[in-house]
Amino acid sequence: MAGAALEQRRAASQPAVGAAIPLSPRSEPLVTGPSVHAESNPTNEIGEAGRALALADFAPPAVGPGDALIRFAYRMGVSCATLARPFGKPARPRLLATVESSLTGDRSAGMALRAGHFLIHGVKLPVTQMDFSPLARLAPPVERTVHGFTWLDDLGSCAARAQCTATAERVLTAWLDANEAGGKRTRAGPAWNVEYAGWRLLGWLVHAPLILSGPDARLRGRVLSEMEATARWLDRNAGKARDGLGEVAGWSAVVAAGLLLPDGKPRRLHGEAGLIRALGELVADDGGVLSRSPLAQAEAITLLTALRACYRAVRRDPPDALETMTGLLVPPLLGLLHSDGGLGSWQGAGAVSAERISALVAASGVRTRPLKDARQWGYQRVTAGKSVLQFDAAPPPLARHARSGCASTLAFEFSHGSQRLIVNCGGAAFAGGQVPARIEQGLRGTAAHSTLVLDNANSTAVLLHGKLGAGVGEVEIDRRVLALENGGATRLEASHDGYVSRHGLLHRRILILRDDGAEMRGEDLLVPAGRRGKRGKIAFAIRFHVGPGIEMGLSKDGRGAGLSLPDGSYWQFRIGKLAEGVALSIEESLWVDGQGRPQPIEQIVLHGLTPRSGGSFSWLLKKMG
Repeated sequence: MAGAALEQRRAASQPAVGAAIPLSPRSEPLVTGPSVHAESNPTNEIGEAGRALALADFAPPAVGPGDALIRFAYRMGVSCATLARPFGKPARPRLLATVESSLTGDRSAGMALRAGHFLIHGVKLPVTQMDFSPLARLAPPVERTVHGFTWLDDLGSCAARAQCTATAERVLTAWLDANEAGGKRTRAGPAWNVEYAGWRLLGWLVHAPLILSGPDARLRGRVLSEMEATARWLDRNAGKARDGLGEVAGWSAVVAAGLLLPDGKPRRLHGEAGLIRALGELVADDGGVLSRSPLAQAEAITLLTALRACYRAVRRDPPDALETMTGLLVPPLLGLLHSDGGLGSWQGAGAVSAERISALVAASGVRTRPLKDARQWGYQRVTAGKSVLQFDAAPPPLARHARSGCASTLAFEFSHGSQRLIVNCGGAAFAGGQVPARIEQGLRGTAAHSTLVLDNANSTAVLLHGKLGAGVGEVEIDRRVLALENGGATRLEASHDGYVSRHGLLHRRILILRDDGAEMRGEDLLVPAGRRGKRGKIAFAIRFHVGPGIEMGLSKDGRGAGLSLPDGSYWQFRIGKLAEGVALSIEESLWVDGQGRPQPIEQIVLHGLTPRSGGSFSWLLKKMG
């Protein structure tokens, strides 16, 4: 707590929350719909449109009559060997090429594995005590690591291959003993979740030198046999995944097996058709995945990058649609990077580090700019000086797409230089590591985001297993560039209907960021909606979760707070005139970093009672000196 020391640093003249920047001009109506945005200048001239990105035709790749017949026959159950060599013997199990992937993992997790531990979101789990059996009950992040073999990336990134082979074979042997597809427990348990099976097979194929370079010929035979068995299982089940990303993982593995295992042409043709169809259903027109999760966005890029490496290994060009899709996926992810280069905390994500994101983008080979004005992806990005503003201006994902779905509509995050000033708690997708599973739903709620909460209720219902229920159905968004006397500014205005059915009030938020990035003004309005007005008052809270390392103290008049940043800079948060029954306070909160570790932070909360006929609350965040 900053206390009196912060008060002494406060400038003699307080910045006023007034009319220096127009908060609520109504010269143009809002543009209706979550997928439509307008950007204009103060004279109502439409600004230059951004570069349009169009999806390729996501139909199965065009092939000749012979290949089309092979693809159809394989889908009907005719084996690869029969189609590839109808009069010859089946080829012996082997790999046709060695894959060189530019993807990298977490070096610290790889070092921990060599020392005998899985390191999963900050938690060390001894390999010797891990239950690999199909009936074991593991936390979701542990299941993904253990059964999806995502640890192979980490192990391969920590040392030379010769130093890691023994560790890889030891863990792989333990897993095979418990889960071999040829045993009586075939397809039982989480190991045969389509997504995990897809990641596992793809990892085995990409990291084959790591798991097949040892002296144990019997283990090599077991692994090659298990690769083929897993590929056959995915041939029939990849389209039955729980969601679109799981289906893409399954089909990516099928295609990789078709490229790298003998007699694979029928499987490749079958897999390419399924993969391209699944990608078309996973990704919206602007390149954002329909779950709106930046973690899912990064995973989709990872899958396609690994698969493209498999194509290169056999010197075959991937279908044009895969190249197009990779180019579409990167700009939305870049749009959620803060000024420190790390990821924003949206839809369950933690603040993934700049190093991990930059390594992934470099591996993808895509060179592009961040997507600022997204449509279906729904995140608005404003860059001004050293500042970055991210704004959630779309409804939450539909239940069938949601992964760790969050009720975050109209929340924002704000960073300046290397410091995040306003954040969301994030980290719901990491629950089961250092983040306790019992608070996962709380991290997905509206109160865990920097936005307004009405009657202590979520704007969209937060359900179990990462799903969402009723709530926000429509978002209106208007984006403009303002010309001011002392420079320009970007103005975002958006509203959502998540509280209309219950309380008859629409939440509208206006954010204005000056071009120098040193001042942001905001206004939160509750606007009556519906035929009949309601009497009485209702509780509200506007929460501003303040980033890690910042010390805060309330001003003497109770209408502001001072923020002392680790770099020595000083910001002030001020609010407009307080109505009766409304107060400003500083409360405890938490923030989940990119390693899945919860960090204690504080939050500024404007709270009290407001008439059911509506209300307006203005505020200012400004860099001093």
